[in-house]
Amino acid sequence: MKYLVVDDHTLIREAMHSVLVGVDANATVLLASSGAQARAVLASEPDVDLVLLDLRLPDVDGLSLLADFRKGFPAMAVVMLSGERDPVTVRRALDAGAAGFIPKTESHEVLASALSLVLAGGVYVPREALGALPPMQGASQGAPSPEALGMTGRQADVLALMMKGRTNKHICRELNLAEPTVKNHVTAILRALKVSSRTEAVLAVTKLGWKFDRS
Repeated sequence: MKYLVVDDHTLIREAMHSVLVGVDANATVLLASSGAQARAVLASEPDVDLVLLDLRLPDVDGLSLLADFRKGFPAMAVVMLSGERDPVTVRRALDAGAAGFIPKTESHEVLASALSLVLAGGVYVPREALGALPPMQGASQGAPSPEALGMTGRQADVLALMMKGRTNKHICRELNLAEPTVKNHVTAILRALKVSSRTEAVLAVTKLGWKFDRS
């Protein structure tokens, strides 16, 4: 896969390069230090699969650039990088189409896990920010419960772990379930929420305002 890291700090670019190569041994990693450079790279390399985009760039606001990328390259995933964990900023990024929000202050191991989750089709949001996310625009009062949408208790357990960014393998271990069983539960959850991906599921659950007790 081909990646683009957009950040004005050399050390961050190098760190993310290292994480990406560790997650994907066949990775092609392109680097840019500004919005202008990022646009130039994509003009010559339009087949980039994933962009890691700094929220604060010297020449453009990262969220504005995210919106441009979503319009110009709708098949390309964009994950925001930031030193901030503000829930409102996280919500704005997700509403604008980000596939995740990763704090640059996380450990190498957490960064690798977060990127692996995104590459598997999930969405990564810092746990502390996820719990404090404000309702999505259009959230309605009196939203149905998981049970009202036909979910079983076990599926609710799986969904709770999905909301915390757990992969299927992690869910298998934590719930002592076989991987095919977890996959079936995930499929049922997506169907109940009327979404097609884990990213959309997280956003849908946030919109519904569901809270899960599982730690």
